[in-house]
Amino acid sequence: MDTNNITLSVVMPAYNEEQHIKDNLLETSRILSRFLHHYEIIAVNDGSKDSTGKLIAEAAEMDSHIVDTGYDVNQGKGHAITTGIAKASGKYIAFLDSDLELSPSLLKPFMKQMRDTGSDIVIGSKLHPESKLDYPPIRRVMSYSYYIMLKMLFHLGIHDTQTGIKLFKAEVIKPIAENLSISGYAFDIEILVAAHRQGYSISEAPIVLNYSRDDASDGRRIKIKDIWKVFTDTIEIKKKYH
Repeated sequence: MDTNNITLSVVMPAYNEEQHIKDNLLETSRILSRFLHHYEIIAVNDGSKDSTGKLIAEAAEMDSHIVDTGYDVNQGKGHAITTGIAKASGKYIAFLDSDLELSPSLLKPFMKQMRDTGSDIVIGSKLHPESKLDYPPIRRVMSYSYYIMLKMLFHLGIHDTQTGIKLFKAEVIKPIAENLSISGYAFDIEILVAAHRQGYSISEAPIVLNYSRDDASDGRRIKIKDIWKVFTDTIEIKKKYH
């Protein structure tokens, strides 16, 4: 595939996603092809212990839009994202969770919103009034509580930093990604704090979310230690950008 004319690069990190990763990559390509001619999907195997890497390679063999990359030792979602950004050739770069709880079709209105508003970054927001959520009440409380914490710490003016779909202009995200210090779940916050401090405009977009991760039986569920790590990483970001 010619990488000189890519409109959109979609980075999809994957860790132990063997149950769905191959089908989800191919489905993502099918959806993107409905509204884009020139795109790439950069699938990053974040040191999975199962057959995720092999299945990504199989998907890439089947569809030339899918780019197979990754490494052997788990490094965290943030590291996987920055690995994908480094390989991305598109004018725009998006992040998308590989479980497809958020549909790739959302990227079409995201791109329109970026054009219409002149925003440098468009992020999905669970707290947008037009969002449609199938989402456990406890997770709603956690999201809102985290929003209050981030508002107090960083004054970003946005409501939701953690939803797993975001769209960036490539010239904005590439230099930011090169200087990230957080490799775990809180990497989103560092990206948005850095972008805000550099004067880039960020707008929020509604999403449709069908949440299933708490029902997962394959070890992908976010655990208490992950939540604590997000908290401690957030404090480190505050120290870095103070």
